[in-house]
Amino acid sequence: MELKNLFIEGSPKTPQIDMNQLTGELLFTGKSMPENAAKIYEPALKWVEQYIINARLTTNIRIDLEYFSTASSLWLAKILKVLARIKGPDSVLIINLYLPVEEFDEIKEFGDITDAFLPISGIFQGAIPSIGIKLYCTNDIGEIIKDTPVFI
Repeated sequence: MELKNLFIEGSPKTPQIDMNQLTGELLFTGKSMPENAAKIYEPALKWVEQYIINARLTTNIRIDLEYFSTASSLWLAKILKVLARIKGPDSVLIINLYLPVEEFDEIKEFGDITDAFLPISGIFQGAIPSIGIKLYCTNDIGEIIKDTPVFI
């Protein structure tokens, strides 16, 4: 059975989710403070579980959420954990995080920027694909004003 793309329309409280099997682009945009996070994220998690069976050589997950709740972050962590199991040693998973200037500058203050991501490093323990994180600093209107790779 062929995996179909997944598109979930966003709302003022829920993210737009756009997952494209052909391009390997997985997008989460908007705000994520749903009353029922499972209702929004469970279809995305199930889609990712199918996607990793025949993933693209390069998978880009773009997390451009101006706000997300604790429940949303737990679901995103589950999705990242599944993506870390993409089959194929030549596979690459790139996590693109979009942050407002204040948060970007806060992370840049760490002695070593990778220290800022130690709390999520457990998600990637035993990962099969190579994993990279790229941070994008955005201004008040969402334009990218600088970016930096964290690790690959």
